[in-house]
Amino acid sequence: MSPPDAPTPVASTDWDRDAALTTARLLLEIRAINFRPEEPYTLTSGWKSPVYIDCRKIIFFPRARTKIVELGVEKIGRHVGYESIEVVAGGETAGIPFAAWIADRMHLPMAYVRKKAKGFGRNALIEGDTPEGLRTLLVEDLTTDGASKIVFANSLRDAGAIVDHAFVVFFYGVFPGAHRTLSEMGVSLHSLCTWWDVLEACAERPYFSEAAGVEVRRFLEDPCAWSARHGGVGSVEEAMEAKRAKLAKA
Repeated sequence: MSPPDAPTPVASTDWDRDAALTTARLLLEIRAINFRPEEPYTLTSGWKSPVYIDCRKIIFFPRARTKIVELGVEKIGRHVGYESIEVVAGGETAGIPFAAWIADRMHLPMAYVRKKAKGFGRNALIEGDTPEGLRTLLVEDLTTDGASKIVFANSLRDAGAIVDHAFVVFFYGVFPGAHRTLSEMGVSLHSLCTWWDVLEACAERPYFSEAAGVEVRRFLEDPCAWSARHGGVGSVEEAMEAKRAKLAKA
């Protein structure tokens, strides 16, 4: 079972479920997903995790990325609306290629938002053009607990953009508070797949050992406790503070 604060692993429609499993299979096929319970990964916000996903690998595989972007655009159309978005903005840096591909397919202007001003020239936070007064979709490759989405959404809003929706290819779907935190900001998070979808796809083929699968499920069922036991942060508050500190140093 998933943690009580995480979104349900069951997709909202048959299409969502099929899209989630297709995305999970593609990510497994291109080896963007790694299971390493014996030597946990440290995520950006300080969480310890036996699983890691590298969505940047998608850019190297033309057929996989074409299908994933196609599914992403369809998801946005179904859950947000094709005519409800006026600008696509990618988060620096991993969100930039996905924002570019999505903007191209949706025939929309594209911008990107920096983590912090570059410190020279125009000292701009937003590149491309400022989407003042325009309904802007924030795009990144993935999210764990939603922390970086808050930073990017606030930067866009400070520049006058209307940011009600964010899209990611992959959502961890286990850390508490991600949907709630974004919801409190008035931002709806849309994703193609989660770790629960990956586990379901793994049941079809033995991508990883049975022992690794068991440990990953333990993590998914109680990620805060699992992270704390392995030397990582153990709460959303700790993770947010770690993220803020890292961004301040960037």
